Amino acid sequence: MIKSTVDPDCTGQFSALFLDYINQKPEIFPFYNQFPKIGNFKKLIEGKKFKEAHRKVLVETLSRHYQGIKDSEIANQQIQSLADSNTYTVTTGHQLNLFTGPLYFIYKIVSTINLAERLNQAYPDNHFVPVYWMATEDHDFEEINYFKLDGKKYQWKTNQSGAVGDFELDESFKSFFKEVSGFVPDFFKEAYQSSGKLSEAVRKYVHHLFGEKGLLIVDGNEAAFKRIFVPAIQEDLFQHIPQDLANSQTKKLENLGYKSQIFPREINLFYMDKGIRERIEKSGDIYKVLNTDISFTEKELMEHVEAHPEHFSPNVVLRPLYQEMILPNLAYLGGPAEVVYWLQLKGIFDHFEVPFPALMPRNFAVVLDKAADKKIQKLGLSDELLFQSVEEWKKGFISMNASMDIKLNREKEALGSIFEESGKTAAELEKSLGNAFGAAKVRALKILDQLGQKVKKAEERKWEIQIGQRKAIFEYMNPAGSPQERVENFMRFYLEHPEFIEQIQSLFDPFDFSYMILRIDNG
Repeated sequence: MIKSTVDPDCTGQFSALFLDYINQKPEIFPFYNQFPKIGNFKKLIEGKKFKEAHRKVLVETLSRHYQGIKDSEIANQQIQSLADSNTYTVTTGHQLNLFTGPLYFIYKIVSTINLAERLNQAYPDNHFVPVYWMATEDHDFEEINYFKLDGKKYQWKTNQSGAVGDFELDESFKSFFKEVSGFVPDFFKEAYQSSGKLSEAVRKYVHHLFGEKGLLIVDGNEAAFKRIFVPAIQEDLFQHIPQDLANSQTKKLENLGYKSQIFPREINLFYMDKGIRERIEKSGDIYKVLNTDISFTEKELMEHVEAHPEHFSPNVVLRPLYQEMILPNLAYLGGPAEVVYWLQLKGIFDHFEVPFPALMPRNFAVVLDKAADKKIQKLGLSDELLFQSVEEWKKGFISMNASMDIKLNREKEALGSIFEESGKTAAELEKSLGNAFGAAKVRALKILDQLGQKVKKAEERKWEIQIGQRKAIFEYMNPAGSPQERVENFMRFYLEHPEFIEQIQSLFDPFDFSYMILRIDNG
């Protein structure tokens, strides 16, 4: 692959707050801890005080989760290393998309692995473990029940509900799997066909792809982890402190002109059990689990939190805090929306005395195959122009290549002069004639505008091949109108180029927040 980069701003894909963050605008400084520069990790290491007891829980739990996973020698070494006070994690998180979902799932994990490698080189007295946090507790199945490949959508439909990680790979899944089994790689087949539920399958295929690179997979749906999180659960349920803290931070960002990404609630927890993940709301003195018959008095809920903390699942406001309470983590790598909403949460971290990690944008990229790049070269498009809309590009292209001025500016100027000069002379004969010539000038210029539109359309027909090529490039880079990395599955490239992941890993730089253009070089 051949790599080039552009400024993220020119792509039109990022919010003002995200761009100001990566450009280190001073007004944003109070909303995070350390900016993600390799030198700043020294301060992050010094500030991360992680209890030995929590390390013990982490090691024991991960060891149990990895039982029965094939080829887990490296993973087991990484797990045991977490018992050492000099070992830290760097983490990314994502939903349990089928067959990895969109490309940026792969980009997130590769960025995280590369960050761990860079930190291991820069800080040899410490050890850094890359982590993928599986969003097993998420209940929005519609967001993850499909993947797209070569313009086709492959979708699993089921009536199951609750946390998606617990979804059983039942007959409905087996029926869906038949549709894709003819082209998916064997490691996907083995992962899904040997697993009873979705989280198990995702752990297996992610481990297959990245286990040898030292990646650990963490499932937060675990009673031992939730036990550590109990203080935050209690304060959210009974004092609503996280809502107040997040709202305060959000208001400060809004006063600077930025839009909110997330909206805190009075209670930022779901009640979770088999087939259930529903919001908890307080009504009078009773706590109700929405869409169920489950309810608690305050005393009953306090007792339930102590007895079964695993029944309480954090929403987007509390999930980052939960992650940082159970991991010795120094950095979180996420997409632009994730980075922005984390900026709303620093007050919550400060309250619970949990160090705020470095917020690192994952790497961003578009991959161009040989056919797409050939069209680009024919049109002479610069990297920056690739992100211009087709309409904007077309205006410039037609204007530059037209055989005549499609706006007829010279003709308008000449015609306008004729009417103005004649109007002056006529007005000397009779004043009203000057107005008549002025009105005639307006009508004549409108006729020229109409003729200019006809000339433009004629020029577009003349250049319809080139315009068609530009549309094809845009659609390739933005399938269904969204950036490639948010739509296409990595199999789009992996099936033809099995070394695809190794290639992008060699090109991704976790400290470079530019937008990458990767051209496949077939030699």
